[in-house]
Amino acid sequence: MKKPRKLLSGFLICISTFKKNKQSDMKAYATVEEYILSSEQWKVALMLLRDIFLSVGLTETVKWGGPVYTSEGKNIAGMAAFKSYVGIWFHQGALLKDKKQKLISAQEGVTKALRQWRFDSAGEIAKESGTIIEYLKEAMENQKQGKQIKPAKDKPLAIPFELQDLFDKDPGLKQRFEALSLSRRRDYAEYIGTAKQPETKQKRLDKIIPMIFKGIGLNDKYVK
Repeated sequence: MKKPRKLLSGFLICISTFKKNKQSDMKAYATVEEYILSSEQWKVALMLLRDIFLSVGLTETVKWGGPVYTSEGKNIAGMAAFKSYVGIWFHQGALLKDKKQKLISAQEGVTKALRQWRFDSAGEIAKESGTIIEYLKEAMENQKQGKQIKPAKDKPLAIPFELQDLFDKDPGLKQRFEALSLSRRRDYAEYIGTAKQPETKQKRLDKIIPMIFKGIGLNDKYVK
C-alpha cells in the first residue's frame, strides 16, 4: 500500500493560495486550503488526510464550510479539525465492515448512516494510512453499487414531551420548528427523545433552541 505523497509542494501551494485570499477568519471557508491553514494545531494532519483522499481518486469540494470528498457526485467522506482531535466523517459509514473497529457514531440515535474516525496526531494518520485507504475504497465501492442508508420518510414524527412543553411556552419557537423540513424536525425530535438522563435532555434542549430559531438542522454541518 502506497503511503501519502510528500506534503511540502502541496503545502507551499496551499500557503500561496491562502495569502492571496486572506480569509482565514471566516467560519465558512471557500477553499480547502483556507480550511487547512485556519487550524494551526492540525495543519499537517489535515494535509495528510487530504493527500489520502485524493490518492484514491475522490473529488475535492467544500460543503457546509468544510472539506468534503465525493465520488460520482455522491458524498463519500469529509474531514474536520476540533480542539482535541482531527476526524474523518464517512457519510455512509454504517455500511462499512469496519473490521478494525475504528469507527464511532458521534451522535448515537441521531445519525443513522454517518460514522467518524478520530485521530490524536498526524503520526497516527500516517500509521493508519493503509487502513484509511481501505475504508475509503470500500465506501466508494458501496456508492458504486448503490448501497445507501436513507432516512425513514414514512416514519411518523413523534415530539418528545420536553420539546412540546417548550413549544407550548414559546409559540415563536414552535413556528420556527414547523417551518423546518420534516427530516430536520425528525432529527431534533430523535435527538431529544434518545437522551436517557434529564440532565442530558436539558443540555440538548439548550443546544437546539438557538439552532431552531436560526432555521438550521441538527446535522447540517455534516450531511446534506
